Amino acid sequence: MFGMGMPEIIVILIVALLVIGPKKLPELAKSLGRAIGEFKRATNDFKNTMNTDDTVTEIKKPATDFTDNLIDTMKAKMAVEPDIPQASTDRESLETVSKEASIAL
Repeated sequence: MFGMGMPEIIVILIVALLVIGPKKLPELAKSLGRAIGEFKRATNDFKNTMNTDDTVTEIKKPATDFTDNLIDTMKAKMAVEPDIPQASTDRESLETVSKEASIAL
């Protein structure tokens, strides 16, 4: 444990006992244990949140790829069939539809 052996730990405990006192030492140890437990819980919550964000990104990627392909297809159609109304192939309109579709996921 951090390069400390049993003799160093015993010396630290004796000094703590002398400085803090025998009545307050158990309370301090209990508080320290609770703080460490809360820190572990917060760390696990953070890890779970990060894993959830990764999962959401993995789920959204196919939808993003689909909308990019749709935009490319519509641009190609515009080049072949110029009578298609411009508003239906406008990139902003397609991106709005893409955002709405990704929200639905």
